[in-house]
Amino acid sequence: MTTTAEPVSADAAGLAQTARNNLWMHFTRHSAYDETDVPVIVRGEGPYIWDARGKRYLDGLAGLFAVQVGHGREELAEAAARQMKQLAYFPLWGHAHPAAIELAERLALAAPGDLNRVFFTVSGGESVETAWKLAKQYFKLVGKPGKHKVVSRALAYHGTSQGALSITGIPGAKADFEPLVPSTLRVPNTNFYRAPEHAGDYEAYGRWAADQIDQAIEFEGADTVAAVFLEPVQNTGGCFVPPPGYFERVREVCDKHDVLLVSDEVICAFGRVGYDFAAKRYGYQPDIITTAKGLTSGYAPLGAVLASERLMEPFTRGATTFMHGSTYGGHPVSCAVALANLDLMEREDLYGHVLSRETAFRSTLDKLTDLPIVGDVRGAGFFYGIELVKDKKTKETFSADESERVLRGFLSDALFEAGLYCRADDRAEPVVQLSPPLICDQREFDEMEQILRDTLTRAWALL
Repeated sequence: MTTTAEPVSADAAGLAQTARNNLWMHFTRHSAYDETDVPVIVRGEGPYIWDARGKRYLDGLAGLFAVQVGHGREELAEAAARQMKQLAYFPLWGHAHPAAIELAERLALAAPGDLNRVFFTVSGGESVETAWKLAKQYFKLVGKPGKHKVVSRALAYHGTSQGALSITGIPGAKADFEPLVPSTLRVPNTNFYRAPEHAGDYEAYGRWAADQIDQAIEFEGADTVAAVFLEPVQNTGGCFVPPPGYFERVREVCDKHDVLLVSDEVICAFGRVGYDFAAKRYGYQPDIITTAKGLTSGYAPLGAVLASERLMEPFTRGATTFMHGSTYGGHPVSCAVALANLDLMEREDLYGHVLSRETAFRSTLDKLTDLPIVGDVRGAGFFYGIELVKDKKTKETFSADESERVLRGFLSDALFEAGLYCRADDRAEPVVQLSPPLICDQREFDEMEQILRDTLTRAWALL
C-alpha cells in the first residue's frame, strides 16, 4: 500500500480554514489551531486513513475504538444503500421493522445467559443512560423504590449526557457541568500498577478492589443502590484489566445486595478483546450489557442495551411502559449495517484473529519497556495502554506542567505527524492508548512500535 494518496480536495488549506471558522469539534481545545491547520481526514482504507493533503496515517485507535473491520468496506456501504432503498427510516415506537428484529434476535442469541431483550439506542452514552433509567424503573415496579443509586469506578468513562456523566468517574470531565444527577458512588479501579493495597499479589488486589464495592453498598445502604456499572477492561487511565476472580466476587456482591451488574461494553464488545461480549472472556454474568461502537464498526451510529428476562418481566403486564426512547434508536439503516458488519466479522473470524495475535501485539509493545519513559504496558486483545513515567523505579508521574508541555505540547502532535493516529491522554496518569482495527497484524504492530519508539525517545528528552 502506498504512503500517500491524491487529496480529495485541491484546497486542503481552505477546508481547514472553514473548519476553524464554523465547526465546533468535540473534546477539542480550539486554541490549539490558532497557528496551525485543523487536520482534515478525507479517506480510509483498511487500517489506514488519509488527510486532505494526501498524507497517510496508521489508525491506531480504530477511529474511536470503533472501526473493527477497518476502513473502506464496500459491503457495509452496500448494505446501507439496500436498506435505504427499501425502508430508509421508521421509528421503533410501537412498531418494528425487519432489520431491528433480526439484529435483536442475533444479539440475544450471542449474549451470555438470558439477556434476550434488546433496546436500541444511538450511542454508547445513550446506552448507559438507558441502563440507569431501566434499573430505576425496574426497582420501582418490583416494590423497591428506594433503589436508585449507582456505583462506578474511579476514572471510568461512561458518557457525556447528564446521567452518564454523573456515573463517569473523571472529576475534570464533570466540573463544568455541575450539579449533575445525584446518587452516584465511586470505588477504586483495578490499576494494579498503582495498587494502594496488595501490590505484590494480583489476585488479592482484585479481591480487595471488588470488596470495595461491597463496602460502598453497605455504607450507603443496599436498599438505596440499584446498579454497579463496570467496563470489562476500563478505558480511561490506560486499559485496566480485571484481576483473576474480580468479576466473580463482584457478581457475588451484587447478588448479595440485589444490585444489578451492568457490563459497559461500549468499547470492549464485538472483538476488541477477542469475544463478541467481553463478559464471556472474563467469565461473569451481567444483568445488563451496554454496547455501541463496534456493533457497526462505526459505519453508522447505533447502540444497544441487552437486558435479562427478569428485568423485562414487569414491563409485560398491563399498562406498564418504559417511557424512554429516541428518534433514531434502532434506525433501519444502522441495523442493516450492523448485521452486515457482524456477518463480515464472522466470515473473516476476526474474534479468532484477535485472540491468536494478541500475544504478538503485546510482545511488540513490550519492547518499548526498555525506554526510560515507559512505566507499564497493559491491556488485552487489541486494546492497550502505555503508562508514561518520569522515574521507572519510583513510578513518579508527570507534573501538571510536564503533562502540558510533553503530552499535549509535543507528544500528541508528534505521533500524528510521524504517521500514527492514537491517543495521548492524562485524565489520570499520562498514557498512550492503542486500539487498532481488528484486521491488523505484525506489520502494523511493528509500525506502531517504531513510531512510538522514536517519538517517546524524543519526548523523554523534553522532561
